[in-house]
Amino acid sequence: MRYRNLLTLGTVVLLAGACTDTQGAAQRDDCVHVVDESTGRTSPACLPTAPESARVDRATPVFTHPTPVTNPLHPSSRVRQTIYGGQVDGSPFRTEVTVLPDPEPITWAGHTLPALAVQYVAYADGRIEEATVDWFAQADDGAVWYLGEDVSNYDDGVVRDTEGTWQAGKGGAPGAMIMPGQPRKGDVYRTENLPGVVFEEVRVTAVDQTVDGPYGKVEGAITVHELHMDGTTEDKVYAPGYGEFSTGGDGDLEAVSLAVPTDAKSDAEPGELGALEAAARAAQDGAVTAGDVRGVRAAWSAYRAVDDVPALLERQLTRDVGALEGDDPAGAALRVAQDVTDLRLRYEGVRKVDRERFAVWARQLGTDTRDGDAGAVAGDVSSLELVWERLGGGTYKDLEKARGAADRGDLREAGRIARTLGGPGFTAALAR
Repeated sequence: MRYRNLLTLGTVVLLAGACTDTQGAAQRDDCVHVVDESTGRTSPACLPTAPESARVDRATPVFTHPTPVTNPLHPSSRVRQTIYGGQVDGSPFRTEVTVLPDPEPITWAGHTLPALAVQYVAYADGRIEEATVDWFAQADDGAVWYLGEDVSNYDDGVVRDTEGTWQAGKGGAPGAMIMPGQPRKGDVYRTENLPGVVFEEVRVTAVDQTVDGPYGKVEGAITVHELHMDGTTEDKVYAPGYGEFSTGGDGDLEAVSLAVPTDAKSDAEPGELGALEAAARAAQDGAVTAGDVRGVRAAWSAYRAVDDVPALLERQLTRDVGALEGDDPAGAALRVAQDVTDLRLRYEGVRKVDRERFAVWARQLGTDTRDGDAGAVAGDVSSLELVWERLGGGTYKDLEKARGAADRGDLREAGRIARTLGGPGFTAALAR
């Protein structure tokens, strides 16, 4: 699944019959082999999976109305966009999870059903690292089923591979329960179940918990213990109104910064937020000057004084503002601009904020072409394309031209096109 624990391997290993360990002793018939994440090699050892009798995902689900995914602990169709923050491997990590406009038809077990399509985009140090489209459907008993994901893993702005991609009904992959209708302590289910490609088994370890949300206490959360294909485990929290809420701890951490409409406000947007956005834009538009740093610091201080900023997002923005005087001020300026769009989610609709995100990446494209950074330019165009996918627009020729220029390494042309992105052609393409 998402959130950095996906094992991306190229060979499907379908298991049947008894296994033996390294000493030749017989093992269970339902053995799921350990797979080394770094090499992709399959070990003769079996994962310590639960017995089949303990699993709650064995019955065949019935889907009458699959796309209203409203399970309180996995409310994917109700939460239009969720922002996650934290750090992974010592680097700032941020993700945008957004419901896409159109469902995806998935054929599984002889039936075709529409599945809710949710886009996941992960950024490390502000730059694109992974993008997926995940497919979910809710069964009549309230359980949510995971029907696959289309994965793109990026390296220096370019898709490195699509490992980890799977779809229910293809290559022997079954659908996988990702949340029971009414989870109880001790429930076991597999959120991915194609051993050798993707595999996760989950046990619910606590229910009816209260956690600290972006704006106060959230009741009714659960904690699960997740077993991965390489034998590692981790705990995750799911919370009503958010779905997957947090994973990791003080080292590597990914947790909800805020979600909408859960954390939306009906009040008017403070003027100080507009001033912060203007300061962030000035810093992003070129070389970060001492004046830019002073402007962003002052605007951030003024905004914090008048609005209640979610704790995790406040820590992230404070960190990124401080990094404007570090070794990579341009990277920090990009992250500050991203953080400010997140703040706007409380006051503006997702579509409007995504249009602002498109503008952020158009500005970044101009900056990176001036700096001659071909990898960053490729990543900028990929980020623009992913936001465009969320907006559900039609053919946008300027964006297609930007892709062509990035693929050719023509930075001069990409810079020229950057100045047109978001202009009249953008509005016209959205209207089609």
